[in-house]
Amino acid sequence: MLAGPFATMMLGDLGAEVIKLERPGSGDETRSWGPPFDDAGTATYFLAVNRNKRSVALDLGTAEGRDRARSLARGADVVIENFRPGLMDSFGLGYEALRADNPRLVYCAITGFGAAAGELPGYDLLIQALGGLMSITGDPDGPPTKVGVALVDVLAGLFATTGILAALRHRDASGEGQRVDVDLLSSLLAALVNQGAAFTAGGVVPERLGNRHPSIAPYELFACADGELAVAVGNDRQFASLCDCLGAPELAADPRFAANTARVSNRAALTEELERRLHDRPAAAWAEILTLARVPAGAVNDIAGAFALAHRLGLDPIVTVPGAGGRDVRLTRSPIRLSATPPSYRLAPPATLGDAEAPGETHWFG
Repeated sequence: MLAGPFATMMLGDLGAEVIKLERPGSGDETRSWGPPFDDAGTATYFLAVNRNKRSVALDLGTAEGRDRARSLARGADVVIENFRPGLMDSFGLGYEALRADNPRLVYCAITGFGAAAGELPGYDLLIQALGGLMSITGDPDGPPTKVGVALVDVLAGLFATTGILAALRHRDASGEGQRVDVDLLSSLLAALVNQGAAFTAGGVVPERLGNRHPSIAPYELFACADGELAVAVGNDRQFASLCDCLGAPELAADPRFAANTARVSNRAALTEELERRLHDRPAAAWAEILTLARVPAGAVNDIAGAFALAHRLGLDPIVTVPGAGGRDVRLTRSPIRLSATPPSYRLAPPATLGDAEAPGETHWFG
């Protein structure tokens, strides 16, 4: 529902021509995933991952639809599918069948648990639960908690995009396409980084720490006069600067806190010392003071505040994407900035099914 469309949008932003195949009648299921909806009644979930695409309505359950899809694949550089394992093979549209027609084809399959997992459903919430992410997210005394966005789907889409670009590089050098397989569970395990290595290399099973970091302190939220302040101290110099700003330089010399390992071991005492001093001023005031001292700190923003911050920093986080009939859509800008071939925003998400005639030859579809 998200990983494949996110990957194809990434490729579309980078200049690819993307043909989105949708089920006749209902189309992509995320078209109905709302509220919220925009002023035209389109689910914002669908809008988030479907710019720079044209829609073709095909029923893969019919011989005509399968023939049309196979015809598209003959002229494609890349095919991306996000179905359960084996479904494309049952349609006669699996990798081996399409490669026979187009040996240069890069075929990317995104699944929940890998090709051998059969019918296991691959929804993000399920992967967050089974993949351990929920076990390290949330307060220590609270329940396991999911991340506030379908993060595993996004990660899988990014891994898929990277694999596709590597396969295209190989294809351009050798003339040979290949199959790219990405699954959500492996994507999550790879993205656990230090938490995963704690288990694989250290034999430690990480647990929930709330907003605290397992290996760095102070690296968490602290209560201030009017709200929460994020403090992300990454080294001893920053900690000494933090102590100076708080008017407590003696804390940096305290053997319990002088080095990071000691601070992690004495986190509870450190938190008490810091919060006692931070509680006297608003979070924004502390953020200004600490930032000037090169101590990473900031008040907790909502989504509106996050976009406002990006605007103030000159990042221009919102782009207006032109749509049919003047129906422009405001969406989040791609974070990739290229000096010679920057991302482009040519097409708003397809407002209706089958908004494009399937061309005789295309470059990508998914």
